Amino acid sequence: MSDRAMSDRLPAWSLFAALIATAGLPIYIHAPKFYVDTYGVTLASLGVTLAALRLIDVVQDPALGWLAERTRPQRALGVALAVGLMVVSMAGLFAVTPPVAPILWFALCLTGLFSAFSFLTICFYAEGVQKAETLGPSGHLRLAGWREAGSLLGVCLAAVAPVALAPLTAAPFTLFAWIFAGLALAAMLAMRTQWQGHAATPTPGPVALFRPVLADPLARRLLFIALLNAAPVAVTSTLFLFFVESRLGLPGWEGPLLLLFFLAAALSTPGWSLLARRYGPRPVLLSAMTLAILAFLWTLTLGTGDGIAFAIVCIASGATLGADLTLLPAIFAQRLARTGTPEAAAFGLWSFVSKLSLALAALTILPALDAVGFRPGLDNSDHALWTLTLIYAALPCVLKLSAILLLALTPLSGPIKEATP
Repeated sequence: MSDRAMSDRLPAWSLFAALIATAGLPIYIHAPKFYVDTYGVTLASLGVTLAALRLIDVVQDPALGWLAERTRPQRALGVALAVGLMVVSMAGLFAVTPPVAPILWFALCLTGLFSAFSFLTICFYAEGVQKAETLGPSGHLRLAGWREAGSLLGVCLAAVAPVALAPLTAAPFTLFAWIFAGLALAAMLAMRTQWQGHAATPTPGPVALFRPVLADPLARRLLFIALLNAAPVAVTSTLFLFFVESRLGLPGWEGPLLLLFFLAAALSTPGWSLLARRYGPRPVLLSAMTLAILAFLWTLTLGTGDGIAFAIVCIASGATLGADLTLLPAIFAQRLARTGTPEAAAFGLWSFVSKLSLALAALTILPALDAVGFRPGLDNSDHALWTLTLIYAALPCVLKLSAILLLALTPLSGPIKEATP
């Protein structure tokens, strides 16, 4: 770790990113299984609840972006309150016996966790725009490398911690919740000097606040590229467990393969950041996106028992995810810094676009598989399995290719246009 990174407090940003990311994975992996195993909640009721919460999560992000901008002079206090809500929600989810119906308690705790997670993500990325301006010409790329490496390591921690804690205690999820609280305290202390308060200024209404970023043609195009580029990950995330279990015939491999994927992403981020500082973010990002297409084209040829080959695909695609998460937000942040656009509002839209891709994937892909007769965990026809493979591997390639073409044709140094009052 360089003295320069320490003096710039970049490890603190990495630690806080790990905190936020650690709170994300339990929402989708650990919590549903925990409530099925511990409280007998049915999968059907969990599915309906998660779908409703996902809808709330997507809709509220622009509003949280407005709130983050409105409370900017008190950002340190707002962040502290949101971290507290996240810790309480995590403890309630895993360490407290539901005082009401378990499915209702599940929904309440996840609502708090969703909201705090989204608010902190928006504030963190918005504050990063200001921080990067103090780090020199490559500040956005340097900060993105540290931030996304920490984020991906946090995902890895969340993926393996409950399993690793199981031999040590009869209540591994309770211990996980308290470890999370300790991580939250450490991250808050590390970042305590990094939240910059600003003098209070009149904050426009939500529509007026979002108008500058939506009025900028380049910012709009970058948001659309983000939607296209997030869609392949949304597709593969939605179908990953089904593909490993039914197409590869490898139940039990899901956890190790997920860990391999996220570790590859985390370990790759410093390299992508370094390459981007040397050769420019766009050519490096385009190269990584092309590698992702090549990896998934190979997935089209895989069948039953091809676990080792798919592990290589996970490593390659995980590494390209590191570039996506590091470089595209950095390009967007550079544009915001150049135009003076309100950062929190802009990253509220960025978060909205990213989550919208997940919602669209769940809304379209699962019904399509059901229509061709695919049934998880059962014997499926060759037609159903081939449809699964095409959606899992070919559709992401088409979406990624669209994002590549749009990014390649986008002039990143486009003119700055004032928003219409």
